[in-house]
Amino acid sequence: MTGSEKEDEVNMRVKRLGHVVLRVRELERSVRFYGEVLGLREVARYGGRMVFFSLGENHHDLALQEVGAGAPSPHPRSVGLYHVAFKVGDGIEELRAWRDHLERHGVPILGASDHRVSQALYVTDPDGIEIELYVDADPAVWRNDPSAVATIEPIDL
Repeated sequence: MTGSEKEDEVNMRVKRLGHVVLRVRELERSVRFYGEVLGLREVARYGGRMVFFSLGENHHDLALQEVGAGAPSPHPRSVGLYHVAFKVGDGIEELRAWRDHLERHGVPILGASDHRVSQALYVTDPDGIEIELYVDADPAVWRNDPSAVATIEPIDL
């Protein structure tokens, strides 16, 4: 490999996560959850089987694809998606407000964690896909100690 080729290899890296597509059983049920409960903005539909949502900065950040009511759930110990995380604010008070919002909408909260770099609530969508709703802590926490990212402590909201 030449010096130029090595330099090109060093510069080859993903710039950012573009979007996530989730397979769901019933499209409209999931559209209500992601649109009405989480507040994502619907921007397009395709063929009656897909809906696209934007958080505002990108043409779409999340898409839902309907696969039918009989689709099996993935086994919890299988390879694949664990959860999708959405930033919902910048402080613990905003996370508390989200807790109250979820409770008003009848969305059970599976857990709450302090990750040092963030604080989070965990819920599932109508198909059992785990969703993390989080607020970031001061970025100095992970800049000064990158291993802080691997912290899971209980949090009392």
